[in-house]
Amino acid sequence: MALTAPERAPHTGGGGCATSSVEDAFEALSAAAPEGWRVELIEGEIHVVPPANGEHEEIVSEVSGQVRDHRKDLGRYTGIGLLVPGASPAGRVVPDLVVAPKGSFSDALEYHAPGPAMLVGEVTSPSTADNDRGPKLRGYARSGIPFYLLIDRGRGQAVLHSLPTGTRYTRKVEVDLSQPLSLPEPLGFDLDTSEF
Repeated sequence: MALTAPERAPHTGGGGCATSSVEDAFEALSAAAPEGWRVELIEGEIHVVPPANGEHEEIVSEVSGQVRDHRKDLGRYTGIGLLVPGASPAGRVVPDLVVAPKGSFSDALEYHAPGPAMLVGEVTSPSTADNDRGPKLRGYARSGIPFYLLIDRGRGQAVLHSLPTGTRYTRKVEVDLSQPLSLPEPLGFDLDTSEF
């Protein structure tokens, strides 16, 4: 289950200095989170997400493998943090999968500008589905990431969002899991969702 903490105005003490902020709370929770847990700052709210289950990870692995099979020139990143705009100055998310040119995230930073990302992918879990369908979708669109692939286990669908404008994607293609989902160029192959 995800825990959320809404962003609040910084508390100031008698001297007028800010003594806490959502960014400070995010940093503290990130440092204290047990291994495998993800802490994300999405549209001004902190979300603490438990480790994924095996089914979730099998799907992420299968998508990553299909990208590798069709596009060996691209990197497939899991656990990489992205900075996405939103209600707070810089949202921080950790997508299930990021597809970008190899070497795009070769520095020592924990969170990266989303510019190189060609596709981000999320696989829903009961604790993350609402964020994956709403705030993350808006953040990825605001970031200008060309494709957002959502494997929605709760609804039994694979959804490809594309053509970002403002806070939304203007094109959406949905297929039932088990049906192929066409990933346009520059990816240029059909994702076999029957493996999910």
